[in-house]
Amino acid sequence: MKRVLTTLLLLAALLIVQQPAHAGGRLQIRGADISSLAKSEAFGGVYRDARGRRGDALRIMERAGLNYMRLKVWVNPADGYNTKERVLAVARRVKAQGMKLLIDFHYSDTWADPGKQFKPAAWAALPFEQLRQAVYDHTYDVLSALRRQGTTADMVQVGNEINGGLLWPDGSNANWPNTAALLNAGYDAVKRVSRSTKVVLHLANGGDNGLYRWWFDNAGAHGIRYDVIGLSYYGYWHGTLEAFQANINDVATRYGKPVVVVETAYPFTTADDDGWENIITSGEPFPGYPATPEGQSAMLTRVADIVRAVPDGLGLGLFTWEATWTGVKGNGWDPADPTTGNGWENQALFDYDDRALPAMRVLGHL
Repeated sequence: MKRVLTTLLLLAALLIVQQPAHAGGRLQIRGADISSLAKSEAFGGVYRDARGRRGDALRIMERAGLNYMRLKVWVNPADGYNTKERVLAVARRVKAQGMKLLIDFHYSDTWADPGKQFKPAAWAALPFEQLRQAVYDHTYDVLSALRRQGTTADMVQVGNEINGGLLWPDGSNANWPNTAALLNAGYDAVKRVSRSTKVVLHLANGGDNGLYRWWFDNAGAHGIRYDVIGLSYYGYWHGTLEAFQANINDVATRYGKPVVVVETAYPFTTADDDGWENIITSGEPFPGYPATPEGQSAMLTRVADIVRAVPDGLGLGLFTWEATWTGVKGNGWDPADPTTGNGWENQALFDYDDRALPAMRVLGHL
């Protein structure tokens, strides 16, 4: 009997050792940013599952195991996409598939990121108190419309990659009280619509612990309210995987907040599909991870494993950025210039034959 028990214990130990790195249970959030989808479809974009069967991109992703979609909101963009009306339409489709919804407010008519936080044209001349009210009103307007149609947002980003603040120059981090007033106006609007909706504050440079400590220490000192810390982590820009792991672990435990990677991605090829040079062209943009379907899957798995291992279960999951931004003519990066391409199609979750890549199913089961 003792020998049998010993054998069983050895077998159990062997099984534990042989479990894959992501065997600790599926992530709560297995998501994708699909902000480009409506425009892609309008310009003829087609999506197919891994077997080549044409279908609704959202249905294809849901069947692959994804459970959360991210949509950005611009105020008055030149091309008329990523507006409240467009977001409402896609949100209905997201919820119809049984998936959850993250709304990403840029508070701009175009891209907001660490290098630019341009005010919407309609807000450009507003005195600060009116600017703060505009943030509240815009946030409330979009989210209350979502609630009224039965598609309440589950999470909301108040700002996008706000390393240096938002709505420059008024909300720059050169004036933390102003930054706090604008962000808290967004927070209050979110909670007025739905107390259960989680507010995310999102920085880029996910491997830069000095940045995150400086930013969130100041956020605490100035009374900025939030529920979740969001990070962008692109390995080819934001440091080593070890630096990313050290940072995400530190901020989760230091501030006692859940963390989510709201942007990550990796190329599956170096080839171009739309005649506009890709942003990432290296055959191995991060050491050990080639720009192949296998390399894309491996990088997403590694990032997911790091999120899963965040102490105290505070790692929620990840979103791969612009999963549906395939090489469709007319669906370029500049909303004011229809001749632009996107430069990102080699990092989507659909290949150049419009088929779902292996990374989609990998992400759906992480």
